[in-house]
Amino acid sequence: MAEIKTVGILTSGGDAPGMNAAIRAVTRSAIYCGLNVKGIYRGYRGLIADEIVDFHTQNVSNIIQMGGTILKTARCKEFQTPEGRQLAYDVMQRHHIDALVVIGGDGSLTGARIFANEFNFPIIGLPGTIDNDLYGTDSTIGYDTALNTIMDCVDKIRDTATSHERLFFIEVMGRDAGFLALNGAIAAGAEAAIIPEISTQVDQLAELIQNGFRKSKNSSIVLVAESPVTGGAMGLAERVKNEYPGYDVRVSILGHLQRGGSPTAYDRILASRMGAAAIDALMDDQRNVMIGIKNDEIVYVPFTRAIKKEKPINRDLLDTLRRLSI
Repeated sequence: MAEIKTVGILTSGGDAPGMNAAIRAVTRSAIYCGLNVKGIYRGYRGLIADEIVDFHTQNVSNIIQMGGTILKTARCKEFQTPEGRQLAYDVMQRHHIDALVVIGGDGSLTGARIFANEFNFPIIGLPGTIDNDLYGTDSTIGYDTALNTIMDCVDKIRDTATSHERLFFIEVMGRDAGFLALNGAIAAGAEAAIIPEISTQVDQLAELIQNGFRKSKNSSIVLVAESPVTGGAMGLAERVKNEYPGYDVRVSILGHLQRGGSPTAYDRILASRMGAAAIDALMDDQRNVMIGIKNDEIVYVPFTRAIKKEKPINRDLLDTLRRLSI
């Protein structure tokens, strides 16, 4: 493997709290190891458009506490084509970038895997997504912060739900994964969570109503993953109005609230550890792996496993939620 002298770093896809902490860690760890760093703005789109600048330690000063990403992020259809990826490779060659660190979710790492294979180029991925849906890591960067945001919002909504004796459906992010809905429900003391992992197995709404989940309560809160598999909060509310007209139903969609805010201590530490580990991986001649965390230990997860394998939900948590909602 050719010696690595310059590392490029980019953030791609949806932003997540803690991305800046990861950028900071990658940059400073690389400089500590004697490497040059190039910051690539606006993800793969910026890579193709040559939005690349030299990064020094001062570029990442005072950013660990900031949400979002100082490198910005964007979707890029052009990178999905061989011609677009060739343009990106040519730009990196001009900047003498020898390796790439990509911070993003499933789509971002899928693009990284394809690019790495086509050009035999070393790439390390960091799991930056609030959905926590990447296989091989216990937690992704931004997930803990989003979970705390959801908890704070549900705590406030409960005040009005109780005052008006209403059933609230609160929609949270998680198109293909119910981690935010399930753990958010437990943390906020909600009565139930409707998640895509089990929506195809049972009619979760009918099960909730039939089990009489409001027998001892004057209000109820149900967290719903935004997935089309669950029907979303609006779809479920419409069903209740039609099938169970005795309930006074309201909907709250948290939306992009969940992406914002200053990262929690956990996310700052996780992102810092993963960022440093990304440079360690490159120095150890690793390539085409995602940095993960398992049982509080850093692990290297091949892109193919991180992307293609579905991350299972912990079924014990479902049972815990059911027990505590009586």
